[in-house]
Amino acid sequence: MHAAGRDPNSGTTVYLASASPRRQELLRQVGIGFEVWPSNILEAQRPDETAHDYVQRVAADKARHVAGLIGERGLPFRPVLGADTEVVLEDEILGKPRDPAHAEQMLARLAGRTHTVLSALCLITAGGEHMALSVNRVSFAPLSATEIARYVACGEALDKAGGYAIQGRAAGFIARLEGSYSGVMGLPLFELCETLRHAGIEWP
Repeated sequence: MHAAGRDPNSGTTVYLASASPRRQELLRQVGIGFEVWPSNILEAQRPDETAHDYVQRVAADKARHVAGLIGERGLPFRPVLGADTEVVLEDEILGKPRDPAHAEQMLARLAGRTHTVLSALCLITAGGEHMALSVNRVSFAPLSATEIARYVACGEALDKAGGYAIQGRAAGFIARLEGSYSGVMGLPLFELCETLRHAGIEWP
């Protein structure tokens, strides 16, 4: 099933290579229409691949996969948008927690420290591929084991990179953000809109 999100004031519609409700929310925020085509690719870091290289490759792989599906099915061509967001601590990509216990371990590592959130996007248009990367620094306040357990119990952590959602209850943990709020949430809107402009696509 391919859900659509359309804004009557939107000047463009993209194929979104993601099922993320957060990315859909962000596209609606800036008036970009979309049709959801989850990419469902295997996401695994290669040996000796840096976090920066990984997040950009995965964003591009998602977009390329969906562009191929659109072509195979003979559907009308529109820009295809792929994105990937990763939480990085000491050069290690934390990924999404496997279970509540793993989420608690992640948050304990992040507590009282500053980590990096990398958010990459790849836009495929008739003119080629356009890449952008948002690099953000997030500082967590110190957290007690009780605070962490209470947060994980609310259910918000399990499908989020690094085990937290900046747009949810974890906002109360973040002492400082240097960079893009939307990038940490899952899709850097400034970089997206700049990419659309550079690609010659009217927006909104």
